Amino acid sequence: MIEMLWMIEPWHWLVLGFVLLIVEMFVPTFASLWFGAAAIIVAALSWLLPISLAIQIVIWLVLSAVFLLAWFKFIKPLSVDRTKAGLGGSVIIGETGMIIVPPQPERAGMVRFSVPIVGAAEWMCRTQGEQVAVGDRVIVTDIVGNELVVSSMKSQAAINKSVQI
Repeated sequence: MIEMLWMIEPWHWLVLGFVLLIVEMFVPTFASLWFGAAAIIVAALSWLLPISLAIQIVIWLVLSAVFLLAWFKFIKPLSVDRTKAGLGGSVIIGETGMIIVPPQPERAGMVRFSVPIVGAAEWMCRTQGEQVAVGDRVIVTDIVGNELVVSSMKSQAAINKSVQI
């Protein structure tokens, strides 16, 4: 009877792996996903090779640890939301972008940010009498309604230089 307890077949690992993957759908973390993936790999290895139970468990633990480490060290940092959606409009002030449609006195222009700011990568913008062209780098100085007030990086550098003197 005891020998039957230690007789784990490859399909046991496969079932364990799929159960852990299903559990992952109901748990808000990525914890059981990696243990399930490791169990499925152990199932495949134990079908292909005659591996003892102790080695199967060691392989499962090592693969689970490697997958968890890879998730937290390499994959998760790539999925961090760098947008500032949901934050107040003041987080936009000081951000830099590039003019894609130059503003005119009678109509607003468009500025594009490399990372979406407050949920959008492109915003309508105006200047305070300053001329900017397509491709110019600008910095947000104020917000008026849904439009950003921008100033060219060159003029901001000149203002900062005059303040330092």
